[in-house]
Amino acid sequence: MQISAPFELVLFGGMGDLAQRKLLPALYLLQRDGRLPEGKIISVTRRELEHEDYMEQVRKALTTHVAKEYLEEAAWTEFATKLQCVSLDATDESAYSVLADVLAKGDPNRVFYLATGSALFSPICKGLKQTGLIGSRTNVVLEKPIGHDLESAQAINRSVGEYVDESHIYRIDHYLGKETVQNLLVLRFANSLFESQWNQKYIDHIEITIAESIGVEKRAEFYEQVGAMRDMFQNHLLQLLCIVAMEPPAKLETDAVRDEKVKVLKALKPIVGEAINRNVVRGQYDAGVSDGKPVPPYREEPGVHHKSNTETFIAAKVEIDNWRWAGVPFYLRSGKRLAERACEIVVSFKEIPHSIFPLQHKSTMANKLVFRLQPDEGVRLMLCEKRVGPGMSVRPMNLSLNPANHRKARVPEAYERLLFDALSGNATLFLRDDELHEAWRWVDPILQYWQDVDLRPEPYTSGTWGPAASTLLLAKDGRLWVENS
Repeated sequence: MQISAPFELVLFGGMGDLAQRKLLPALYLLQRDGRLPEGKIISVTRRELEHEDYMEQVRKALTTHVAKEYLEEAAWTEFATKLQCVSLDATDESAYSVLADVLAKGDPNRVFYLATGSALFSPICKGLKQTGLIGSRTNVVLEKPIGHDLESAQAINRSVGEYVDESHIYRIDHYLGKETVQNLLVLRFANSLFESQWNQKYIDHIEITIAESIGVEKRAEFYEQVGAMRDMFQNHLLQLLCIVAMEPPAKLETDAVRDEKVKVLKALKPIVGEAINRNVVRGQYDAGVSDGKPVPPYREEPGVHHKSNTETFIAAKVEIDNWRWAGVPFYLRSGKRLAERACEIVVSFKEIPHSIFPLQHKSTMANKLVFRLQPDEGVRLMLCEKRVGPGMSVRPMNLSLNPANHRKARVPEAYERLLFDALSGNATLFLRDDELHEAWRWVDPILQYWQDVDLRPEPYTSGTWGPAASTLLLAKDGRLWVENS
């Protein structure tokens, strides 16, 4: 698939944190790799910004967030010719004529990327529609989070849908753009070795972890409104769960893949009432040591209320009520100020029925398939082998399926893939409205319960793997998180 030229990419929030850290660097790397044809990249910002100042800020962002070996003067020179900045108040309907003046007439290949709060999605789409900027070849990308519960998400989607057809709305979750997530689909559906055993008969349990070593940093105001459940669980974790658990789609086509993901979300066993206390762990980081430095508790971070009950950690035992996954628990967790930055999917296969090897417990011989999404992407299969020497002592060993140090080509960043897909009209890795709604439908009862009881999340020491209750969540089932095993 290729990007149709000439293209127009308009970034609302074009000088915000996301744009500078991820979007503009991703676009530069696409340019460097020769994947961007002729076109325009327009950053929309409320600030009045001279062109020279804008270019200086973009270059600084690239220098900061792109690896030095990929910074090339020739690539920058070509990239710079595509860049433009427009000052615009997104809430002022009359202001969109300024944007229309710099965009091509007719119906070009055009993407509007809304890297703003979801409250602005509808006003922006209305302004674009009334100014005649949404054509038959226009796609609109919406950043998460979309809403704060099911009702607000539905309202936002209805409002945006008044101006943009659903087939042209691209709800982004950047974890779906990671190379290893794509490889998970290939390993499952292109290998009978795995797909034949991808069910309750052979798999004991599955863990999905998204761990961050940093705290809230400068995002306290935002984080106080959302917490870990809305920020990470409702979207990233549940999307990864869908990829792991979905049935094979009939074809590798956009709606075929989305249909299967929706089926997973609809099959999630609800967690309501007292079951929430048994199956969901809510934590908040306390003081501790991170990266060798003492760090304050969440409640003492700048911008955080001193009695805040916002969760910075969430873990849950999730079950899927269908034929493939009956009886297989999925353990999902995400948190800030944890022991390390990591994102892993661990598929733990069932133990062998009986160990014939002396002094070797069968639990130590259970195979695991580990998909690591960050910081270093890769896949490894944990097998058993004989220790060198006399006797028949057995030890675990890792079979790396795609070690990063053996790759000759640069692995694209997630936003590179997703921006390319949006510009080329491929919506497979973006969320459909019913996906979003079903995720909120499952999460809402838990959020409501927490609001009703209004208890402080369980404190945990910064630099650890979270609250003790998270370990107990698995321990009561006779299991351990991989980091604790």
